[in-house]
Amino acid sequence: MGRRKHEDGSNDVAAVPVSERVVSADGANGIGGPSGEEDAALRPRSFAEFVGQRKVVDNLGVYVAAARKRKGALDHVLLAGPPGLGKTTLAYLLAHEMGTQVHITSGPALERKGDLAGILTALGRGDILFIDEIHRLQAVVEESLYPAMEDYRIELVTGSGGVGARAIPINIERFTLVGATTRTGQLTSPLLNRFGIVEQFSFYSPAELTTIVRRSARLLGITVDDDGAEEIGRRARGTPRVANRLLRRVRDFAEVRGDGHISRDAACYGLDRLEVDPLGLDAGDRRILRTIVERFDGGPVGIESMAASLAEDRDTIEYVYEPYLIQEGFLIRTPRGRQVTRRAYEHLGLPPPVVVPPVGQTNLF
Repeated sequence: MGRRKHEDGSNDVAAVPVSERVVSADGANGIGGPSGEEDAALRPRSFAEFVGQRKVVDNLGVYVAAARKRKGALDHVLLAGPPGLGKTTLAYLLAHEMGTQVHITSGPALERKGDLAGILTALGRGDILFIDEIHRLQAVVEESLYPAMEDYRIELVTGSGGVGARAIPINIERFTLVGATTRTGQLTSPLLNRFGIVEQFSFYSPAELTTIVRRSARLLGITVDDDGAEEIGRRARGTPRVANRLLRRVRDFAEVRGDGHISRDAACYGLDRLEVDPLGLDAGDRRILRTIVERFDGGPVGIESMAASLAEDRDTIEYVYEPYLIQEGFLIRTPRGRQVTRRAYEHLGLPPPVVVPPVGQTNLF
């Protein structure tokens, strides 16, 4: 992959495909959740083992206890928030705590009503159907979910249409739909209103991520001291999935370039090799900030101009890169476009521009 050298002596990759970003929170299996034997081993086995999201976990614990006391099915649950925060893991925990099975699929995978009907008819009483990225359901599939969620029945249409076609209602077992979404605003009102429980996930603190790194290291047989775990947790962008991914990659460097033990120095060496800086930004994040500074004088710049300049898809910039940059105060969205902040200049080691604002306008810098 090509590189270019900046005036300050730093190197950035010319382009960083999203699939190669070690700090990407997207799941490797295409439906958001962890994949592989190592990731499955890292999943908490109970609510008590789940680190972080205390309000969400405590509330779900109450709802589960109440459902079990009534010997009924748990109400339908919507889990909303950025990827990598544990929504899939909590779906497994809900099934475990309820003593039922969990069936996992995703919105894009359900292309026809028949796909959904096949899954729903196979559910047992009280089972959990987890649909990741539920906001991406096809409209025809979503509409067939409504009677299933409310009346626990589906309709199968026989015949090829016309006079011979007829709908046959089929009753299904009382089940719990657990939907996960990273974009609540894209859910239709009829679907959103059918969830009795809605919980919003938030990013994790560095201390919580440090605890997760220690736990994961113990389960994976990795030796890491407190300083090393803290360094990885601090650069994990508030996301457990990123923390676990960084831990495994730092382990590789520690085993090959060191003695296998992850100290702070070993962690810093591995993370620097991965081009993840102390604030969790990777080469792709810095490339976006530098592009706005060097080619658009710090902004504001429209998203289309940014995408063309970066040779990147607009949606990738908006939904993959921008959220963390905005959350950390490096980038702001204005009516005129994107603009970098003083913090971005300081982080890049560049002097901020001296701008005299018009009368009545606050100077960003």
